[in-house]
Amino acid sequence: METERTADDVFGLLSDEIRLDILRTVALAQHEEKRTGVAALSFSDIYDRVEVDNTSKLSYHLGELTGTFLRKHEDGYAFTHAGEQLIRFILSENYQSPPDVGRIETDGVCLFCGESALQATIEEQYFTVRCAACERPAFSYRVRPAQVRAHTGTDLIDAVIWEQASDLLKTQQDVCPDCAGHLETEVVDAEDEPVGSGVPVAFAAISECQQCLRQLGLPLPYAAAYHPESIAFHWERGVDILGTGFWEFHRYLNDGRWSSERVETDPVEYRVELQRETTSLRLYLDANAVVTRTERVQRRDQGERRS
Repeated sequence: METERTADDVFGLLSDEIRLDILRTVALAQHEEKRTGVAALSFSDIYDRVEVDNTSKLSYHLGELTGTFLRKHEDGYAFTHAGEQLIRFILSENYQSPPDVGRIETDGVCLFCGESALQATIEEQYFTVRCAACERPAFSYRVRPAQVRAHTGTDLIDAVIWEQASDLLKTQQDVCPDCAGHLETEVVDAEDEPVGSGVPVAFAAISECQQCLRQLGLPLPYAAAYHPESIAFHWERGVDILGTGFWEFHRYLNDGRWSSERVETDPVEYRVELQRETTSLRLYLDANAVVTRTERVQRRDQGERRS
């Protein structure tokens, strides 16, 4: 049985430029042959494309890469999952710093001061929405250098929003958006988390990956907003939740239209209310932020009507 390599061993495999050249060669060959569906590259094809002294040396390097970054079968060599991820990272040059984008005006209000003077920029290699009035960050999210190079202005904002939505939909299914490992989520008192003083939110949903340790935290109403019933509820009323940035949700917290409260203690149950015009959607969540039931409430002068 082959001994599994450690992380040190795996990254040590990449110290030789020839091996990186081999991986680039396989990727470029696959790209060139995409019309024929060829996924593998033979030993002789690799030898013709890579600058290496002799076949013995190439055979040695291929042997080192095989199993971790390459897989070998009768048609030649193709990528493993790790090889696929690595070469896309290299070809996209996501190891570089993202370019400066200046300041991009965007919709929404500040979660702290309520002013609508938000500007998106790149800070410390993160996409950041900052309030020009109080200078506090209203939102911060990871961004890839290739993403910034490919999009400018409001197109960049849209690209971040859609990636954010994709990540949150995976989180809803307890899937880590980074490594696809298992996420564990719990509802906590917002005062116990670094949400920020003065933020009008009572509870937060904190998700942590049990494999890569990625952590995601957001106000409980935001987590509930990505439930299918909420997406449909808002779409029927002209709001595209999936196409809306977190920072655009802030106005709903500030004016009280989105709220959360603990309604039961044994077992624990939370209620999130998302109000739109004269109708509210109420979502009931357990201690792990799983929606257990929903109801729509029509507000009338004489009271409420549930459905």
